[in-house]
Amino acid sequence: MPDPQPTTVQRLRSALPADRLTGWVTTLVITVIAFVIRLINIGRPRYIVFDETYYAKDAWSLVHFGFERNWADNANAVLRAGGLPSPEHGAEFVVHPPIGKLLIGIGELIFGMNSFGWRVASLVFGSLLVLITIRLVRRVSRSTLIGAVAGVLLTVDGLAFVMSRIALLDIFLAFFIVAGVACLAADRDWFRNRLADHIHRSGKPDLDGGYGPLLLVRPWQLLAGLMFGLGLGTKWNAVYVLAAFCVLSLAWDVGARRLAGAERTAGLALIRDGLGKFASVVVLGGIVYVGSWVSWFATSGGYDREWGRDNPTAWTTRILGSAFASWLHDQRDIYDFHTGSYINHQTHTYNADPGGWLVIARTIGIDAVNDIKPGTHGCPPGGEKCLSVISGIGTPLLWWGAVIALVVALLLWVGGRDWRFGIPIVGVLSSWLPWFGYTSRPQFFFYAITIIPFSVMAVALCLGLLIGKIPRDPVSRRARMAGGIVAGAFVALVAVNFGYIYPILTDQVLPYSKWLARMWFRGWI
Repeated sequence: MPDPQPTTVQRLRSALPADRLTGWVTTLVITVIAFVIRLINIGRPRYIVFDETYYAKDAWSLVHFGFERNWADNANAVLRAGGLPSPEHGAEFVVHPPIGKLLIGIGELIFGMNSFGWRVASLVFGSLLVLITIRLVRRVSRSTLIGAVAGVLLTVDGLAFVMSRIALLDIFLAFFIVAGVACLAADRDWFRNRLADHIHRSGKPDLDGGYGPLLLVRPWQLLAGLMFGLGLGTKWNAVYVLAAFCVLSLAWDVGARRLAGAERTAGLALIRDGLGKFASVVVLGGIVYVGSWVSWFATSGGYDREWGRDNPTAWTTRILGSAFASWLHDQRDIYDFHTGSYINHQTHTYNADPGGWLVIARTIGIDAVNDIKPGTHGCPPGGEKCLSVISGIGTPLLWWGAVIALVVALLLWVGGRDWRFGIPIVGVLSSWLPWFGYTSRPQFFFYAITIIPFSVMAVALCLGLLIGKIPRDPVSRRARMAGGIVAGAFVALVAVNFGYIYPILTDQVLPYSKWLARMWFRGWI
């Protein structure tokens, strides 16, 4: 006898896996492992590397003075010698909002102005990125196993590993973006369950053409607004992901009301649910963003802080007041930096066209010590010269496998109408495509740290298809076993690949030939 067709209420219900305790234990174990392997020798090298020269020092002055100050030209040398330079009194022109720097500064307040102090916040948020990715994938796949696979893969990604060990802003941006998306995925479940509750209480099989409850106040949407606002308060490019997922979330709302039986009135969700979403996510996110500048408003020494006082006749000053007019002028200066002639005429050795990011066409050099003589500084005696480097490079097998997974995900989302695969596709595209509009300025591979959590999600969901559900018949059990072997082999190969590139992620001393063996392409050098 065939199974009865599920009711509308049953189809709306979104039940997470029943193994809640196992899910959390699995999540925490993988997160702790990610934390530990990122922690080892995180203070090495004990000096400023790459763009830490901006953010470590900006963070220190921000948490001590409320705004970013200029530093003397020899500040890095003083830090390298174990000293503590004093920032100058003049304000530094900054090109990114404060949140990421505040988080770095908290680490410096606790552990001091040293390499561990300015990197520990990245360590914490890089590990939390693993945690939130596991929870997102577990929710969407309805499988603790698939969530764990995503967490393991992100744990052993080279780029995520490196960005969790240096004081740059992008690891914080990636966390807040994925956290915001995870909140909207949770809101999808919350919304559908509330529609199911409404239908169940009505005693009817569905909404019977009615619109259903309005549900303007949705807690997960508010939390998404907070997360996206903090992302914007770290780097502006969070705005693209915010916009894309608001549209996707609104499409989920329309689909849920149509499934619930709203019929023609389901389209009203574009306005009714859309207004609530706009207020909860976009407006709240904007408020959080403005609030992230609170210390700039509370002090008088920040860059452009007194512009309104010096320009009392400007229309912004007359209408908005001196402080807010000064802030808007500062935002304009930041925008002009990112889009103006200065940045568009700059060049950089590690410039990486975004067209090559997904296949790791060009990596980023974070630190390098060349020409280490044999018998010194850990270089084996009697042989060739050595070097030690930190390369910002993704784990190649994972990234290349993710390209295939993303193509499959696109087909399953568009052709198969499987909503789950829309999340990694929208996540990757909204984090990646906007950069093609700025190719006249230098761009770097490490910007792709916001892409890899969604790429990992696509890989995990595709591996989940290989593994399949628990079967009832012997043939299906054998197929599931074969799929599990393939999936397990892929994860194992990615882990081995990570182990192979580990020395060039961690500043280990390598003979030149062994370093070169890991440079598979000219663009990696």
